[in-house]
Amino acid sequence: MLPVAVLATVLLVVLAAVGVVVVRPGPVAGWLGGETAPTPAAARSTEPDPPAVLAGPDPNAPVPTPEGVRAALEPLVRAAALGERVNVSVADVTTGQALYGNGQDAPTVPASVTKLATAVTVLAARGPGYRIPTRAVAGPNPGEVVIVGGGDPTLAVDKDGFYPGAARLDALAAQVRTALGGTAPTKVIVDSSLFSGPVYGPGWDADIPTGGFGAAITALMTDGARRDPEAARKTFDDTHGAAERVPQPDLTAGRQFAKLFGLSGDAAEVKRGKAPAAPGAGASAGAPAPGTELGKVESLPMVRLVDIMISDSDNVIAETLARQVALARDKPASFAGGAAATDAVIGELGLPADEISLADGSGLSRTDRISPSLLTDLLTLAGNGSHPELAAIFGGLPVAGWSGTLDDRYEAAVTKAGAGVVRAKTGTLTGVNAIAGLVTTADGRLLTFAVLTDQAPAGTLDETRQALDRITSALARCGCR
Repeated sequence: MLPVAVLATVLLVVLAAVGVVVVRPGPVAGWLGGETAPTPAAARSTEPDPPAVLAGPDPNAPVPTPEGVRAALEPLVRAAALGERVNVSVADVTTGQALYGNGQDAPTVPASVTKLATAVTVLAARGPGYRIPTRAVAGPNPGEVVIVGGGDPTLAVDKDGFYPGAARLDALAAQVRTALGGTAPTKVIVDSSLFSGPVYGPGWDADIPTGGFGAAITALMTDGARRDPEAARKTFDDTHGAAERVPQPDLTAGRQFAKLFGLSGDAAEVKRGKAPAAPGAGASAGAPAPGTELGKVESLPMVRLVDIMISDSDNVIAETLARQVALARDKPASFAGGAAATDAVIGELGLPADEISLADGSGLSRTDRISPSLLTDLLTLAGNGSHPELAAIFGGLPVAGWSGTLDDRYEAAVTKAGAGVVRAKTGTLTGVNAIAGLVTTADGRLLTFAVLTDQAPAGTLDETRQALDRITSALARCGCR
């Protein structure tokens, strides 16, 4: 097992290999023992570089004792705001030693901390440098173009897309024009057949399809199915990421593609269909034969998609990444296929697959179950250097009091110790609150934790979150020996 100090180098190598620049707050600042990777001069803004916000770990620091951790956490775990079912796991990242458990092996509704399992398994199955393709091929008749969805949820129409740096339909359209030469496109067909099964997840609350945090999951979509990506970007903080979504993302993307060719009226009406098979090597010259690839654009690398999924708790990205796990393991790219593939990859990693039972990849489903100990096992495996490709999950983890879903938490006096030293994924559904991630102790020891409660009292969201934050702050404050 590699020491935790190696994690900074491991993550930098992973990011460098896929050409990713780390920006604020950065996954390698402070606790990973390194500095934030430099931004190219052309891409720099006038905003000054932020100070490091995460304390650096000391791999030689004393390991907290189970007795010390128990003494620090037991009174906090009993907080009324957490409800009657609070399941907790705490472990040391370097050694993997379990330091505290309270219902640690119990299957618990995880909400959005499910995304940690999705992140680990997609990085294991696809690798951090994998990019999701969107293709255009010649249709069955001259002038027909089939756009083939590969499952990239961040695909944009043009430079004004929601996700910075995303692949773009206008670039794909330009490739198609070049490939067709003098033949003008006359019709667009949408092939979104890569994904199968229902477009909404089992166990989702009834308001999720219309509430702005979920969407119909199709293999072709633009801007995470947002109806107005520019407005969604401007109001992201105020709405906590909620935005109106289109009901048929694949057809909407097809219409946007047709518009780029100047098609209108009946010609702009797109339908679903299947792309023709690619022609053989002996295809004749002249107009592209049906199935001939006319162009291809590719998503951001997987490491960046994972970053966005975790930092923004993006449910649509999570569901498409679960399907990438399914495709990598030759299973149907559906909710059920993604869940089965996630289980399989967790088993391949040597972890107890019987401690996870998923219906989706985002955690929106109330039928999802994960044990806290499996979550700390996943984080330990990603952080101990034995699987360098998994270290990429840490880039998107929100920092307490600084970024993502933790930017406005850890502000009270009783939780201040966790600000800047807790890095974690949160999860929230009505009655369900969870947090799982990493914390550096006062002695400089890096620990992993997961605290899940799925019977929180009604109307106590703020109090429940603060109770969770007090538990993780206690780990930051103490040597626990």
